[in-house]
Amino acid sequence: MQTLIILGPTGSGKTGISIELAKKLNGEIISADSRAIYKGMDIGTAKPSKEEQQGIPHYGLDLVTPGERFTVADWKAYAEAKIADIKARGKLPIIVGGTGLYIDALIFNYQFKGPTGQKIGDFEQKSCSDRTEMKGDYCLIGIKWESKDLRNRLKLRIDQMFSEDLYNETKTLVQKYGWGSQAMKSDIYEYAYKYLNGEMTLDEAKEKSFYEDWHLAKRQLTWFKRNPNITWLELEQIVPVVIKLYSE
Repeated sequence: MQTLIILGPTGSGKTGISIELAKKLNGEIISADSRAIYKGMDIGTAKPSKEEQQGIPHYGLDLVTPGERFTVADWKAYAEAKIADIKARGKLPIIVGGTGLYIDALIFNYQFKGPTGQKIGDFEQKSCSDRTEMKGDYCLIGIKWESKDLRNRLKLRIDQMFSEDLYNETKTLVQKYGWGSQAMKSDIYEYAYKYLNGEMTLDEAKEKSFYEDWHLAKRQLTWFKRNPNITWLELEQIVPVVIKLYSE
């Protein structure tokens, strides 16, 4: 049974479609989101709530506190263990996320050499395998959007995120962890905090947050589009196509 991977840029609809697929295919979800690993960072990372998870088991959420070290090698080992466990129970593992390095590390079986290796972002790695031949049995589905439509989705999501819940979450995170953690810098929390402190207007904070998300989405798409193994589908195509694939 192929492990299903649903990927795409931030705001593309990965969470909702993966939960729908998990319900139809007896699946369990493993998050491949390098921000969702942090405890307490819920609203600002668009982490699915317990209600939104609709009873589907989710793994890879709330693994560490902001500032605590958690590398791509750690995530790879975690994901491999969860995949084996889910399959052993006769269920379908569904990897869901937009962190390209996490997904590539898994499907191309990157071998990590520790802190003496080449640094990639916040992660350190000495050698990568070829990014064309997968080292396991995976089905990769990417969510395709026109640029203008994705931009509109991101703007709407930012408008919805700026709320009392986000402000309270931001204040709690700053009280607990300050700004020493890279996890807390940039992204929506920084701009929400600046708005709360009077350093930005609400419109300015929303605009900055939107452009952070849009630039992230473009980087994610650039990364993923180098992988020839991904089948790109529009959101409404995914469920019928995947159901057919897994029923054959």
